[in-house]
Amino acid sequence: MFSEIRAVFSRRYLLQNTAMEVFMANRTSVMFNFPDQATVKKVVYSLPRVGVGTSYGLPQARRISLATPRQLFKSSNMTQRWQRREISNFEYLMFLNTIAGRTYNDLNQYPVFPWVLTNYDSEELDLTLPGNFRDLSKPVGALNPKRAAFYAERYETWEDDQTPPCHYSSHYSTAATTLHWLVRIEPFTMFFLCANNNKFDHPDRTFSSIARSWRNCQRDTSDVKELIPEFYYLPEMFVNSNGYHLGMREDRTMVCDVDLPAWAKKPEDLVRINRMALESEFVSCQLHQWIDLIFGYKQRGPEAVRALNVFHHLTYEGSVNLDSITDPSLREATEAQIQSFGQTPSQLLIEPHPPRSSAMHLCFLPQSPLMFKDQMQQDVIMVLKFPSNSPVTHVAANTLPHLTVPAVVTVTCSRLFAVNRWHNTVGLRGAPGYSLEQAHHLPIEMDTLVANNTGSNKRQITDLVDQSIQITTHCFVVTADNRYILVCGFWDKSFRVYSSETGKLTQIVFGHWDVVTCLARSESYIGGDCYIVSGSRDATLLLWYWSGRHHIIGDNPNNSDYPAPRAVLTGHDQEVVCVSVCAELGLVISGAKEGPCLVHTITGDLLRALEGPDHYQSPRLISVSSEGHCIIYYERGRFCNFSINGKLLAQMEVNDSTRAILLSSDGHNLVTGGDNGVVEVWQACDFKQLYIYPGCDAGIRAMDLSHDQRTLITGMASGSIVAFNIDFNRWHYEHQNR
Repeated sequence: MFSEIRAVFSRRYLLQNTAMEVFMANRTSVMFNFPDQATVKKVVYSLPRVGVGTSYGLPQARRISLATPRQLFKSSNMTQRWQRREISNFEYLMFLNTIAGRTYNDLNQYPVFPWVLTNYDSEELDLTLPGNFRDLSKPVGALNPKRAAFYAERYETWEDDQTPPCHYSSHYSTAATTLHWLVRIEPFTMFFLCANNNKFDHPDRTFSSIARSWRNCQRDTSDVKELIPEFYYLPEMFVNSNGYHLGMREDRTMVCDVDLPAWAKKPEDLVRINRMALESEFVSCQLHQWIDLIFGYKQRGPEAVRALNVFHHLTYEGSVNLDSITDPSLREATEAQIQSFGQTPSQLLIEPHPPRSSAMHLCFLPQSPLMFKDQMQQDVIMVLKFPSNSPVTHVAANTLPHLTVPAVVTVTCSRLFAVNRWHNTVGLRGAPGYSLEQAHHLPIEMDTLVANNTGSNKRQITDLVDQSIQITTHCFVVTADNRYILVCGFWDKSFRVYSSETGKLTQIVFGHWDVVTCLARSESYIGGDCYIVSGSRDATLLLWYWSGRHHIIGDNPNNSDYPAPRAVLTGHDQEVVCVSVCAELGLVISGAKEGPCLVHTITGDLLRALEGPDHYQSPRLISVSSEGHCIIYYERGRFCNFSINGKLLAQMEVNDSTRAILLSSDGHNLVTGGDNGVVEVWQACDFKQLYIYPGCDAGIRAMDLSHDQRTLITGMASGSIVAFNIDFNRWHYEHQNR
């Protein structure tokens, strides 16, 4: 549907500007190739005016979809955001790949990522040693001095008058190298077999060991492969889970799973440590030099020659105009050459890329002149008491500065809600509007909450709720702009939308055959559009679409009074009690009263059940990271961490009845809180405990994080909310070492 198109990029296909890629709200994308550029323009002007989406700080206009990669780079705010460390190295590299024409939809232009580690032999890998990291100022071909001399000589002594000189006969990214890395997983296995007469490669050439692949990239004069993004997030690519017969190497070893470095006991370790290395300070401070080689001023011309970075001329944009070749067989041969040589990304900049800011001054919060006396005063920023005393059962911290009303919305057990303004204050001490028990310990500059819980601002949802429904945090959803609250549990089998401004009912949504027991929403786009999932006592889940026009729209968008769900998700045979939706992965994960948890796609396909160990029967809370890790809390203090493909990665039991769980935005840290009133921070991958906050005087019922991940707001059983200082950086290995 046109309403779900989020971004439109013009693309190249076989070095010609004749293609276009369309990205949808469920994070899938499709690429089209057209006869000529004029058709691309015509199509773009027939599609919605979405530009290249809302992520890059560019206007949503059709001309943006037709802009050149260099114009997109220049106009976007992503470089500044990367320098300020608002986005990670991984996110920034994905941005550069995306605007430079790299896409998952074309194996010839697959996204390219750097090798960052050099040590694949040690039992332990110390990420604080510079020697374990690659020099990112040089292309792969120039890392080994001996081989660099070979390539330099090849360039200097070039004798072929028909083609311009180059250093390398192969490219760092081709369809063949992408399939080489991904041969063990579909659909790439099928693509590989189709391209190779239905046969796997010679076992000695098949990707079978990380250390061997790295050595080949240092020694073999025809191998200058860089990596693909999957090395930083997809452990499944290293496992031969389909049991393919990949043959026997000359040293008599069978090729099966990929041999991992000694420091990685399992594929998940490899991906996690690789990603830690990518985000490390060593990589951060020299990544701009690698960008210069792949996307920047060292990509072509005299600087490329000096940097030993010149590839076959048919890999570069503008090197050939296929339409000018009239001989069909010659054109076919040229296309085949382009496909086998690889394609260099579009050049984004012709001057050096600026470096990233140092992490040193971003490590720790500035201490206020009112130096903290004890731990309690460092950790607890403020306590805000509501007059009602009803337990705060839902907290939503939508505090982005661009919102009209950045706020923390709280809902109590008695369905009383308040929109508490979030704003930056300077030197604020005990200002009117809230009771602040720790006012004299406020840092001089910080974000604060102003309570909105008196008189005319007090809002109560008085509609009849089914008495047998237990009011939990899952009964409510607050939209990303803080303007609406969605509530379930009504006897008439609906869930309802209320204005947070007036408290008035604005929409009633039917669809289930029984009482709706839980709600969830996906992360919103800046326009506010998101997916809403409702689970019910009849064991079904319905997927809805919340429009930036502020109502649920279904497959009949003209009838907003009675929208139809986008998808019906079945498979449970008991009441659904918890649900989480991740648009980024296109998945819905839900838990039934007595288990199990099921994974569905957003389109309604049931993928798998997540089976915990024995006694892990009754799921109550679910949190999913965009990296594909799923944390499930079961009754009686039991936690599991699953991969999105159903692998149990870690488990633990705690001595608390947990009521709220949260993952940090990078998915590395888990925050939990429960009846014993203690907030705890864990390392998500293995449940190693990182920190315990000072205990509160009441149980914790709900939690949320501010947009900058610096403040944790908890809703308490006593009816108050407590704001904690939670800079996740302080548990990061690099900052610990400092």
